[in-house]
Amino acid sequence: MKLDNYDIKILQAIQKNGRITKAKLSELVGLSVSPCFERLRRLERAGIVRRYLADVDIDRLFRSITMVVEFTLRDHTTASVLQFETAIIKCREAVECHGVNGQIDYVVKFVFRDIDHYQSVISNLIELNVGIDKVTTFIVTKNVKRFSEYPIDDLHSAS
Repeated sequence: MKLDNYDIKILQAIQKNGRITKAKLSELVGLSVSPCFERLRRLERAGIVRRYLADVDIDRLFRSITMVVEFTLRDHTTASVLQFETAIIKCREAVECHGVNGQIDYVVKFVFRDIDHYQSVISNLIELNVGIDKVTTFIVTKNVKRFSEYPIDDLHSAS
């Protein structure tokens, strides 16, 4: 799907505020309400806009520990990879997972109640026998920058 500058403006605006009104969005984009809203619906139908989320500040709700865990698998067969990825997808404490290349295979961001909760979840993953060879854990001590939005305009201008 080819995007133009109006589409880029729409995507930038809804990343900042998913609850923006149709009128405000059309004003920001520089289109009348109806064509602007139709463009948004087209972006949704194309799967470019997948869903709308609330940015919940978990630290205001609960004491928790965020950990980044590196996983290395024993082997890299399709079945082994699928087994591990399925287990991570089902693990509610795993809030992000990235397959990477290099010395490790996956980097997973987890949120736990405490160290005991961490130990229980990681032990469970190992006991599931999903091909884990090595686990390296890092405790997040400070969040310097949270994900807020993709730099769509910068990426689009480079293409």
